[in-house]
Amino acid sequence: MWRRGIVLAALAAVVGLLMLLHSEIPNGVGNLGSLTETFLPWLGLFVPLLLVLAVLRRSATALIALLLPAVAWVNLFGGLLSDKSGKGGDFTVATHNVNAENPDPAATARAVAASGADVVALEELSDASRYEKALAGTYRYHSVQGTVGVWSKYPLKDARPVDIRLGWTRALRATVETPKGPVAVYVAHLPSVRVKFRAGFTAGQRDHSAEALGRAVAAEPIRDVVLLGDLNGTMNDRSLAPLTSQLRSAQGAAGDGFGFSWPAGMPMARIDQILVRGAKPVSAWTLPATPSDHLPVAARVKLG
Repeated sequence: MWRRGIVLAALAAVVGLLMLLHSEIPNGVGNLGSLTETFLPWLGLFVPLLLVLAVLRRSATALIALLLPAVAWVNLFGGLLSDKSGKGGDFTVATHNVNAENPDPAATARAVAASGADVVALEELSDASRYEKALAGTYRYHSVQGTVGVWSKYPLKDARPVDIRLGWTRALRATVETPKGPVAVYVAHLPSVRVKFRAGFTAGQRDHSAEALGRAVAAEPIRDVVLLGDLNGTMNDRSLAPLTSQLRSAQGAAGDGFGFSWPAGMPMARIDQILVRGAKPVSAWTLPATPSDHLPVAARVKLG
């Protein structure tokens, strides 16, 4: 009983160590550390699989070794399984990567507006005019900068592009004049990442843009800050530290579950983020699917 299942026990130990020491996995070779952190929650699937194999093998050694990955996963993600959403709040926001090839922009815009959000951020706009027309009846104020835009029920001012070192505009900053005071709203679509056989997890351009956006947010003088957008990375990805070190995830603080947003057909990661500073997250949720390949996400926060 004790000698059987040594291989299974070793596999369990490796999975557990990957979860516990994920921050030590180097990014020097193919950004392997960031790739692991992007899909880190899914390592938990090895626990029930190895459990079944250990029972079939009748291996006490493997069963004991399974405690390591099980405890590590619960320690990392157990808190996300509970519903942390509360009531109240005075400012609702939503963000959606609408997909440049979206076949029905009007329906997509109406679906996001149906969330009741005071402010809506859209990314990957190929024809902003179709979204402007669909949202005009709900949102009086808006600004489009490059391929990103923000729509608001409250007055906007100081809307301008944010340089995230791409050579074209995929980020903006605007002040929303709410009844509770000004809110600095940033909308961003960081560069895409790819997994390539020879190059590994290619995320260098995204990482440089995250640094530039992080500097812009750090210099923001307004107390309440909300960052909305497709960051092409999860909160676990160390390369987004320029942002995650100074902003809170609304989903992590006040959401129900993981809130995966991509790909829409079978969500495996939350790369569409609502991050805040100053404002207190009250609730966060994922909206129903649209014709896009991303799911829209929303959050309600308390200002002031």
